[in-house]
Amino acid sequence: MHFTDQLKRSISLPAPPQRIISLVPSQTELLVDLGLEDRIVGVTKFCVHPVGLRKAKTIVGGTKNYRMDVIESLQPDLIIGNKEENEQSGIEYLMKKYPVWMSDIYTLEDSLEMISSLGRMLGAKVKAEQIINQLRSDFAFPLHQKGTAVYLIWKDPIMVAGADTFINKMMGFAGFDNLIQSSRYPQLSNEELIELAPEFLLLSSEPYPFKDTHIQDFQSVLPKAKIKLVDGEIFSWYGSRLLRAKEYCDTL
Repeated sequence: MHFTDQLKRSISLPAPPQRIISLVPSQTELLVDLGLEDRIVGVTKFCVHPVGLRKAKTIVGGTKNYRMDVIESLQPDLIIGNKEENEQSGIEYLMKKYPVWMSDIYTLEDSLEMISSLGRMLGAKVKAEQIINQLRSDFAFPLHQKGTAVYLIWKDPIMVAGADTFINKMMGFAGFDNLIQSSRYPQLSNEELIELAPEFLLLSSEPYPFKDTHIQDFQSVLPKAKIKLVDGEIFSWYGSRLLRAKEYCDTL
């Protein structure tokens, strides 16, 4: 069986995979929601959903650093990763030894393509189509416009989500006009934040765990802005967690 991943690489599988390692938390959750939990043998320490999965599976490291000896002991017949979230040299090493399917996601369509591809490859096409159909319905129309915004992913230094990110697409769906039009995740100073004068400052729960205490810190910098703690999983997880996005974003 031959499949193509989102890096346009050809993946050859002699049989349907039965021993899967997932190196991406959002895709791990998707595999479970596709009904494939019993075929997952390895996950990362950040694969926190569903609750209890990490205790039931073998942890093979993080999303950037992998325990190669543990991976080898699991004898995977498929490893699933992501271009942005996983560390390139480690992935390239694994590609020499195992079938590795990589996602590359910037838009909702990329996400739907990923869900569809995994469904076909892993014999879960019906469930994948159900998820896709629900997401197409949920995302058919953006929510009401709320105002300009800057989305913080890190504190020291301040790092924000730029235009060429999945987070940017989710901000648009949620009704926020992202003021950061540079690529990827640029750094900003307090002075630059003040100059941007966003109506909303969104403090993400991940990768930096912003808390209530940080709201007051940033309110002193941007006294006129509405500062909100937001669920980073909703804005950056591109698997089945998106099924929760419409209801959540409508409350912001």
